[in-house]
Amino acid sequence: MPHAPSSKPSAGKPLLYGCGVALAAALLGYASYRATDPGHQPAVSSSAADATAGPAAGVVPELVKLARRDPGDKLARGRADAPVVVIEYADFTCSHCARFARDTEPALVKKYVDNGTLRIEWRNFPIFGAESEAAARAAWAAGQQDRFWQFHAAAYAEGVKEKGFGKATLTALARQAGVADLDRFARDADSPAARAAVSRDQEEAYGIGATSTPSFLINGRPIVGYQPVAVFAQVIEAAVGGTGNTEDAKDTDKWPRTPATSLLA
Repeated sequence: MPHAPSSKPSAGKPLLYGCGVALAAALLGYASYRATDPGHQPAVSSSAADATAGPAAGVVPELVKLARRDPGDKLARGRADAPVVVIEYADFTCSHCARFARDTEPALVKKYVDNGTLRIEWRNFPIFGAESEAAARAAWAAGQQDRFWQFHAAAYAEGVKEKGFGKATLTALARQAGVADLDRFARDADSPAARAAVSRDQEEAYGIGATSTPSFLINGRPIVGYQPVAVFAQVIEAAVGGTGNTEDAKDTDKWPRTPATSLLA
């Protein structure tokens, strides 16, 4: 299950972008808290059903503006002008983030990113201590050589988390990801630029009330915790003005179910 963070936001004030976001932060924080409760097991199907309410349901306009849509963003995939943006706040040491990366994200890329409907923007949200921070900086460093998504896949592969994310492991993952200049990778990972980039993402997540990983914004609609493909498919379809009742979304029984929390529920 998702876990509560082991660290707290910095001494600076949370990045609240208006009263709407302040409310969303409270709701997202509560949803994150409930996602860590072993006794709380809402049905994923109810979240998926609520996603059919329409493109504006559950959307906080201020959160829509957090999509950077920077064509040069090395930690994003998909067209900068895609109609739907998923922002993912995640930690490389998070088992549910790994499950999303392996089980859900590839299907979303194939169905929506490849045809220009969806853009995925990654935000480093390390909340489990020094190894989380180191992995986040290493991922950013891999991105400087255009190998972020390859590093992402390597880091989230089965069994990697259990080895820990020490310096030797991170270097091995960079090599596996095809990072060409490993000396530059090491320098970049330990640079002030890497720390600033990770801190920026982390503060953004804390500012909207995220306290667990993975957390998502889909065109300004917050969702907390691992969710199967069907949930994302319906929210994406709703965001582009569809009914959400795609063939993939209707056949919800074929997707794995897991205790999760959504602000749609």
